[in-house]
Amino acid sequence: MTQQAPPPEGGFGPPQPTYPFGPPGGVAPPAAVPPPPREAQRPPRRVEAVPGTPFGLVHLDVPPVTSGPAVAALITGIASAGVALLVGCFGVVGARAGWGGWVAGAFAMLAGLLGAAAVALALFARRQIRRPAPPPGIRFAGVKLATAGLVCGAVGLGGTALAMGLALLLQLG
Repeated sequence: MTQQAPPPEGGFGPPQPTYPFGPPGGVAPPAAVPPPPREAQRPPRRVEAVPGTPFGLVHLDVPPVTSGPAVAALITGIASAGVALLVGCFGVVGARAGWGGWVAGAFAMLAGLLGAAAVALALFARRQIRRPAPPPGIRFAGVKLATAGLVCGAVGLGGTALAMGLALLLQLG
């Protein structure tokens, strides 16, 4: 027992059946899928005509991706500078008790490794970002991140050397 619903909006097309207890089989008809929003579509980089057809080949512009080594260089550089500060603190606090130089030396090794890793990652990231990519390839971004990682790594290495020198001077003096 079905009833007839009024024709769709605009008055065109056959009337749609309505079911008082839901559609047969319990399955609703598929909903219309809306088109994607216009602002989400990227403009084409270039369009090449396909000879002998009315079609064209569209090349989309691929947005650049942030370089992973640049992010890693910044993180390790900040960690190196933080551990270098810790080296200085342990060197000053433990100088009278006799353990400051030993603990500062252990943390100085960690800070040195982190600083060297930050510098190496930053140099690798800068080379990766500068390298030109062919059209289907991925372009990388993050020069400022790599530069900040390089600076933080160098500050960490320099701070570690100064803090370890101060710790040894206070320990031996």
